[in-house]
Amino acid sequence: MLTGLVMGESVRWHDDRLWFCDWGAGSVIRVDAGRPTVVARVRGLPFCIDWLPGGALLTLDGPAARLLRDGADYADLSGIDGVHPWNDIAVDSRGNAFVNNIGYDFPGGTPAPGLIAVVTPDGKARQVADDLLFPNGMAVTPDDATLIVAESHGARLTAFDIAPDGTLTHRRVWADLPGDAPDGIAIDATGAVWYASVPARHCRRVREGGEVLATVALPDGAFDCAITADQQTLYAVTADYTDPQAMVTGATGRLFEIPLVPA
Repeated sequence: MLTGLVMGESVRWHDDRLWFCDWGAGSVIRVDAGRPTVVARVRGLPFCIDWLPGGALLTLDGPAARLLRDGADYADLSGIDGVHPWNDIAVDSRGNAFVNNIGYDFPGGTPAPGLIAVVTPDGKARQVADDLLFPNGMAVTPDDATLIVAESHGARLTAFDIAPDGTLTHRRVWADLPGDAPDGIAIDATGAVWYASVPARHCRRVREGGEVLATVALPDGAFDCAITADQQTLYAVTADYTDPQAMVTGATGRLFEIPLVPA
C-alpha cells in the first residue's frame, strides 16, 4: 500500500481510518483513501500512539521517556526508567495508559527484564509489572478486564487482570509461541490475537492457549499489525531488519493491506 517508510510502527485502526508512526521521519501518519497525511511531528522518536477516551492523541517518545498528549507533555516516565527505551502503549476506556520499557539498551545492550507502567488520567505514572522479557506490543480487551503483552524474548503472549486504578494482577501465559518472537499485536472481534513477528516475517492469528488460526507470510520483518472494525482487512508494517542502522536511516519500510477470508 505504501513504500519508502523509514521505519513504520504502531499501526492502529481508529475512527475508521488507519494510523501509524514512521520512526525515522518523526511522524504520526493517518491514511485517508490510500493517501498518507502527516498529522503530527515529534522531536524525537514517536514509538507508539493510542487515544484517550475523549479523543486526545497520546504519543510515546520512547528514548526521551515522555508521553505526549496532543503534542504537549503529559507524563514524565524518567522517574521509573530514564535510561532504557520505552516501547509500546495501550489505553483502556477509563483513561489508564499502559506503557512498557524494554529494560536494556536495544539492540546493542545485554538483554535484561523490562517492565510496565501505568499513566493514570491525572498524568501520574507508576510501575505495575516487571520481569518481562522484552515487552513489546500490548492491547486491552474491549471489556477493560485484561491487558495482553507480547514478550518478544519470551516467545509468548502474557496476560494481566486490570483493576480500575490500572493495577495489574493475576499474571499468566495467554499463549506460548515456541520459536517465534511476537512484536506488535491486535485483538480481533472473536478475542483472538494477531501478532507480527520480525524474524519469522509473518503475521499470525492465535487463540488463547496458543492454537494457530491463520498465518500471513510477508517479505520482510513484520513489526506491527492492525485489523479493521469490520474484520475484513489486516494491515501490517514491515522493514529490512538485517541492518539495525538502516531501520532508522534507510527507507525499506512498507505498509501492506491484506484482505482476510471471513472466519
